[in-house]
Amino acid sequence: MTTHDRTIDPVIRCERVVKRFGDVVALDVLDLSVSPGTVVGYLGPNGAGKSTTIRILLDLARADSGTVRVLGHDPRLAGPSLRSRIGYLPGELRLDDRLSVDETLRSWAKMRGDGVDQRYVDGLCERLDLDLTRQNRNLSSGNRRKVGLVGAFMARPELLVLDEPTAGVDPLVQAEFLALVDEARHEGRTVFLSSHVLSEVQRLADEVIVIRQGKVVAGGALDELRQQALQPFTVWFDGPAPIDELRALPSLSRLDVQHGTEVQGVVEGRPNELLRFLADHDVVHILLPEPDLEQAFLGYYDEPDAGPSETDGGGS
Repeated sequence: MTTHDRTIDPVIRCERVVKRFGDVVALDVLDLSVSPGTVVGYLGPNGAGKSTTIRILLDLARADSGTVRVLGHDPRLAGPSLRSRIGYLPGELRLDDRLSVDETLRSWAKMRGDGVDQRYVDGLCERLDLDLTRQNRNLSSGNRRKVGLVGAFMARPELLVLDEPTAGVDPLVQAEFLALVDEARHEGRTVFLSSHVLSEVQRLADEVIVIRQGKVVAGGALDELRQQALQPFTVWFDGPAPIDELRALPSLSRLDVQHGTEVQGVVEGRPNELLRFLADHDVVHILLPEPDLEQAFLGYYDEPDAGPSETDGGGS
């Protein structure tokens, strides 16, 4: 669960949420919390329960048990008044193929009421290089994603819930999306971002929640999670590598000797133990790259497993 000042009501709160599809458990006593004004990356492999969580937050699905609050309200009871404060981009966006892009966005703006500034919408379309005259039926998957992004951001909502927002878009659009999220953060809005693009999450997120088989397995500030990563290293010794001594260090694993003097492996968490050991040996060179989110994330799924025991209905 993310950490935050408990005197401030979270924007999203799930407590002991359970969701089943028949005999399959999609969410297994899920607990999570998202603080106001933060960008939170929601991570997990396909089938972990991410899309199910999002659908429950938006009252597109109902939990079997547990408590869910979004912007302080139960999404089952709050109805349109709550949804008007949220910008949502689903993982699979369906558009009316009878309409043009402009007609689609204008219909969405009309449903939003007075909260949409058409000049802002036009600016979003220009930034994302979205052709308003195109018919939806002729749009590529990347251009459909652009339409969805404009729809999510158009009313400058308090909460943005984005499911795989840049799937299929080109690098220029991805860069513009990063800028839009930064702007939302600076305006004090909250972003709940589910993505498989770990570099994107690493660039944007203040906090990360990692979900596995319907449960949160890690969460907290991004820097803290990165410090828990399985960090690869390579050491070149001036002489035979002391491999037996290295294997005795609890924080090291996957050790392999090359050419008798080169050792490769991974260190869990901070490398202090490894560095203290190396200080007493004749080392020619050490390569210890900064851990990234991908290494931290994959570490939580490294244990042998029979595979996901649930499906979330959306494949993620």
